[in-house]
Amino acid sequence: MSDRSLRGMRLGAQSMESEAGVEPAPRQRVEYRCEDGEQVFVIFATDAEIPPTWTSKTGRVAFLVDGEKPDASDAKPVRTHWDMLLERRSVEELEETLEGQLKKLRARRGEKTSA
Repeated sequence: MSDRSLRGMRLGAQSMESEAGVEPAPRQRVEYRCEDGEQVFVIFATDAEIPPTWTSKTGRVAFLVDGEKPDASDAKPVRTHWDMLLERRSVEELEETLEGQLKKLRARRGEKTSA
């Protein structure tokens, strides 16, 4: 076993390959800008499809400089949890369910229920 041990080498920590002769893929630097003027630069491969928007580090949407703004009319409206709930239940049913759950909670806590 001792004749097979690797001395002076950290296993899994270093690669035996060198970067000699390796040429990186051609790249392009693309600029995006938020509505407040914040600039965002992203590096893409030259053959990559460039998205019209990019989310900045601050969480705002940045638009491609010298690009067309995406048409928001084609996008679906965002459905909230409340919208999906109203598709399944009416407001009256939700109020009844709420009252039932509140009664159970109050009974567990030992509170008196009103009415």
